[in-house]
Amino acid sequence: MSKNILIVDDDDITRESLNAILSNSGFVCDQSSNGAEALEKLSQREFDVVITDLEMPGMNGIELLEKAGQLCSGASFIIITAYASVETAIEALRKGAFDYMLKPINFQDVAIKVQKLMEHKELVTENQALRQEVNAQYDFSNIVGQSTAIRDVFETIRQVANSESNVLITGNSGTGKELVAKAIHFNSPQQRGRFMAVNCGAITETLFESEIFGHKRGSFTGAISDKDGLFKVAHNGTLFLDEIGEMSMAAQAKLLRAIDTQEILPVGATTPIKVHVRIIAATNSNLQKNTEEGTFREDLFYRLNVIEIHLPSLRERPEDIPLLIHHFIAKYNRQMNKNVTSVEPLLMSALVAREWKGEVRELENFIERLMIFAKKEKLTMEDLPPNLSAPMKPSVIASETAHLKTAVENFEREFIKSQLAKNDFHRGKTARALGIGEATLYRKMSQLGIDA
Repeated sequence: MSKNILIVDDDDITRESLNAILSNSGFVCDQSSNGAEALEKLSQREFDVVITDLEMPGMNGIELLEKAGQLCSGASFIIITAYASVETAIEALRKGAFDYMLKPINFQDVAIKVQKLMEHKELVTENQALRQEVNAQYDFSNIVGQSTAIRDVFETIRQVANSESNVLITGNSGTGKELVAKAIHFNSPQQRGRFMAVNCGAITETLFESEIFGHKRGSFTGAISDKDGLFKVAHNGTLFLDEIGEMSMAAQAKLLRAIDTQEILPVGATTPIKVHVRIIAATNSNLQKNTEEGTFREDLFYRLNVIEIHLPSLRERPEDIPLLIHHFIAKYNRQMNKNVTSVEPLLMSALVAREWKGEVRELENFIERLMIFAKKEKLTMEDLPPNLSAPMKPSVIASETAHLKTAVENFEREFIKSQLAKNDFHRGKTARALGIGEATLYRKMSQLGIDA
């Protein structure tokens, strides 16, 4: 890739010397004898670096820097200045210049300085690309599903992302709570800060303060150096507290104080540290019930539950299962260099009918294993190893010639009928159990031929 440099100086000898040195070092150089001419060239093509004299007639180097910025030029500026103008050069640094060189110029150092600048620009570009890749990976639009239940989750994430309010994500293990937390973070003002995650159930009570708030050297046996806690590391970012319901009552009290005061006190420290952190908590338990039973602090529950996002289980959105399956097939096609393009109807209906106790995580693991054993472009029942052929409900598995739409309808029909029976055929209770409105339930019953 070409590395284009524009040299701007009203002194012909300096300009030509810089051109010769940099051209011999492999850079593509252009020259201008004044700021106006340089600005015209910057408006017509892209340059990686501009090396400009500070003092020039007409337009000086700082004016050129400012006007180039108005053109949205991506060029980095190196200012050439005399000893008497160092203060002015420092002003240029404040306005966005990358570096400056003092006259008389040591031409041997010029190529080294420019090469370092090029390496810096490449690193910045790479970091921006990685950030964009991460943002795309956790864009909430990439959370797979088209059901009403999951679309409601999308809409809530959109509304929540731009705020700083604490969020509580509820749902069964494996439904993707951390994925939603990352989607919120990477689409929020906190994305410039770090996203730090911790499983509260995996931290012992004795280590809680050290992990969350940090500690000072010598504050306890084994504290051989200072350690920043997760609150400090996540400053101006997001702290994701997974399995918050597993936290001890003592730890809950300390967490509540940190949230209320927005400051922490590392173990062994005497001076509190101010922090600005957004809290996203997640649980697969009923925290409201836990507060009633006295195992979770009510005041902490209300601090965390400013906004609640409930992730539906797969049994509440069976129509999303085929979409998830194809999503995971595409993912493992890339990872395993395979070319699986479809799933036979019998296998698809069996997968839709299967009870996924481990939710989306279990479904993904299942598809990954199928892809390992797949030998053709279509996944079939033959690809199921014996230990993975979990029993399916025969009443909802379609015949081998059934279409996917028929398989999904069969599953929905049987599932709604089972929920109606479980709720004594009370349609209001059944609708609530299914996570849909009564009008939606009536419409589905009519479409699926379920006797009202």
